[in-house]
Amino acid sequence: MTTPSNPDPDPRSASGLEPGGGVPPGETPPAEAGTSTGTGPYRPPKRGWATGPVLAVALVVLVCAAFFAVYAIVLATR
Repeated sequence: MTTPSNPDPDPRSASGLEPGGGVPPGETPPAEAGTSTGTGPYRPPKRGWATGPVLAVALVVLVCAAFFAVYAIVLATR
């Protein structure tokens, strides 16, 4: 039978701890993050749609409208 391990280190034997459980300066990593989104020059986001997606959506809408129009004409002439 195994015993569960304690995830907390024993403060008496852990390196880098001062008496009382404190951490001396220089033992912790710096506070600033290197993964922030503030890197590089500021570019405001573009607004609106590009021409390609607008044309693709318009083409799909026109093809669907033509299909249903032809379908309605075929049903009406039967």
